[in-house]
Amino acid sequence: EWECNTSQLWNRSYTELASFVQEFGHTRVPKKFPKNPSLWRWVACQRQNYQKYLKGDSSPKMTNDRILLLNKVGFEWECNNSQPWNISYEEL
Repeated sequence: EWECNTSQLWNRSYTELASFVQEFGHTRVPKKFPKNPSLWRWVACQRQNYQKYLKGDSSPKMTNDRILLLNKVGFEWECNNSQPWNISYEEL
């Protein structure tokens, strides 16, 4: 299982996501993002942990502080895959 709950790793990945947002203007990291292939997996993990959090999971993988930080960079908690691929491609 992908470990994304350690504070150091989480903070580093959050910083990488914030840089991605600065460059591209959104948090929809492509699955095969060449600059950082593991960032997509971390983002997906945050969405998964958030869903567990909403269902009452009290694990430290998702906290109010992390939710606030992710909201601060415009994190999209649900990924809408219905957008045509060419629009996503053009956004890159």
